[in-house]
Amino acid sequence: MKRDFADFWNLLWELGLAACAGFALMNAFVPPQDLPWKPLDLNHPVGQATSAKVADFELPFAAPAEQVQGATEACIQTLRAAGVEVERVPDRDDGGFCRVQGAVRITGGAVTPLAPNDVVMQCPLAVRYVIWDRQILQPAAREVFGSSVKSVDDFGTYSCRRIYGSTQINDRPSEHARANALDVGGVTLADGRKISVLDDWNGTGPRGAEGSVFLKRLRDGACRVFSTVLTPDYNKEHANHLHLDGAPRSLCALGPSPQTRAGPQAAQGAQQP
Repeated sequence: MKRDFADFWNLLWELGLAACAGFALMNAFVPPQDLPWKPLDLNHPVGQATSAKVADFELPFAAPAEQVQGATEACIQTLRAAGVEVERVPDRDDGGFCRVQGAVRITGGAVTPLAPNDVVMQCPLAVRYVIWDRQILQPAAREVFGSSVKSVDDFGTYSCRRIYGSTQINDRPSEHARANALDVGGVTLADGRKISVLDDWNGTGPRGAEGSVFLKRLRDGACRVFSTVLTPDYNKEHANHLHLDGAPRSLCALGPSPQTRAGPQAAQGAQQP
């Protein structure tokens, strides 16, 4: 009996040592973007743990002031550590579901400017934008067009409304009602060329097939960074922009919405972010 008890503890000891050794090896050799306990670095490629790390900054609706302060300060420090100039914006409450907490304004630094500037968005959305800019947008522009991106056309982040097209009081609010969504209409390259979602999505616009390849690269990469990605393929309401948001749910729309597939009558009742 005593021998069995000793053998049991020896086994536990050996398992503990093996676990510690495995953790040490993982900690030393696995890329930090794939390890949830490593701090978020916006210069790292998008990894298995990137989304979870960004989610640590997310706030529930009507979060307590202490939670807003703590999460937003940590989020801002992450942006500033990456060379992004950012300032805190006062919280906004327009009544009902239209409430913005933990918002920031990117004012400069190592990030592609949004145009027009003075864009206000939730801090975690700003983090997602910087990651997308560095790891997806700029590399794609250099590879496809041989030029960097000078600015990104922004169609808006904040809008006090429910899901697009909805008039039903019980339908959920749009992520725009919390400044947690970004609508990208296109980009301007450093050499002056413009790529437009409206004109170039299908490869028949001024930029030809390259324009379509580039925009699809932006979509595919965005699906690894943002929670929701909607495009012209999804429905006609997104014919001129990419909708990118940080909603708790996930939807990477690589094709048409169910309503679009069902035909015009079903699409009339569609509700989109």
